[in-house]
Amino acid sequence: MKTKLSCLQLGKQGITENFISTLESHFKNHENVKIYVLKSAHEKNKEKVKKYSDEILEKLGNHYTSRIIGFTIAIKKWRKARR
Repeated sequence: MKTKLSCLQLGKQGITENFISTLESHFKNHENVKIYVLKSAHEKNKEKVKKYSDEILEKLGNHYTSRIIGFTIAIKKWRKARR
C-alpha cells in the first residue's frame, strides 16, 4: 500500500544521478515527495529552486508535476502523462 508523502533533502551537491534514483525509489512507495532545498544549495535564491524543479521534472519524465512553496519542491506522480 502506498503512503501519501515522503521527504528528501537536496544539498550542496545538487541534482546527481544518485539523487534521481533515490527519488524514483521513493515514488515506488509514496504518491507525493517533498524535497527540501537546503541553504547550501539555494543560497537564498528562489530562481535556483525553480531551476532544480525543472531539472528534476526533465529527468523524471512526463508523469510528474511539481509545485514550489518557498524553498520546498513538492512533486506528484500521475498515472497518465502530463504536459
